[in-house]
Amino acid sequence: MNWVNHIFDEEWSIRSAGGLTGEALFAKRENKQLFLKRNTTPFLAVLSAQEIVPKLIWTKRLHNGDVITAQKWVEGRKLSKEEMYNKDVLQTIKKIHHSPELLHMLMRLGKTESSTTNDFAELKAHCFYNGLDGEAVVYRSLMQLKALLPATKQQEQAVCHCDLNHNNFMYDEVGKLYLVDWDQASIADPAKDYGNFLYYYIAENDWKDWLYAYGVEINDALLRRIYWYILYEVLSYVVWHKERREERFLQARMKELQHLEIKIKEKLF
Repeated sequence: MNWVNHIFDEEWSIRSAGGLTGEALFAKRENKQLFLKRNTTPFLAVLSAQEIVPKLIWTKRLHNGDVITAQKWVEGRKLSKEEMYNKDVLQTIKKIHHSPELLHMLMRLGKTESSTTNDFAELKAHCFYNGLDGEAVVYRSLMQLKALLPATKQQEQAVCHCDLNHNNFMYDEVGKLYLVDWDQASIADPAKDYGNFLYYYIAENDWKDWLYAYGVEINDALLRRIYWYILYEVLSYVVWHKERREERFLQARMKELQHLEIKIKEKLF
């Protein structure tokens, strides 16, 4: 927190705003309240202009090159899993994917389109490196990813948040919805976002209606894309927990992977 002393005097009260990195802080002085973060995405300004995140108040660059951003502090609350069905959540996701301004800004920042071929090759290498290729369910899942890979090719690319977790959606005190934590944003097939969103939050019987409201029609080709991204995500978590030796979480994800592999086999093969 040494960087705080370069910006604020002793009249400001500073405390942690939570998070794993400790880079997010809450600053308060009389009636002024700010949310501070160090070296967040430069993407923040255009997100603020489109009212997707709380208003950006200022940006400061320190002598060491670090960039500090200050946003309006919002007295809000995170959404529950059940609230992910809300229409404004769907509309926010749709707005992001159809925004030329967001796409243009990410491209200006040097982001390039994601490659599912490269993603698959990298994931496969991690599986082999961590000795997971000897697990039958991992091997079968990799074969499914390979078989489904052609369905992901030549798709229209858009800005994807890549972490549409209910903890990243929040309502302010008057019910306005915000989507925060944009550090993983990429340019990719929108199915990367809404595929995992559907998997974690929307009952499968409701996928057709949700996708219709979003603006796409469900069919076999779309399901192949959706399940590719779902399977890729779950297998990535298997690798994540394996690398960190988190045995309990690893076994839970392996069980989930087994159920998913069976479901994909029944639906698509």
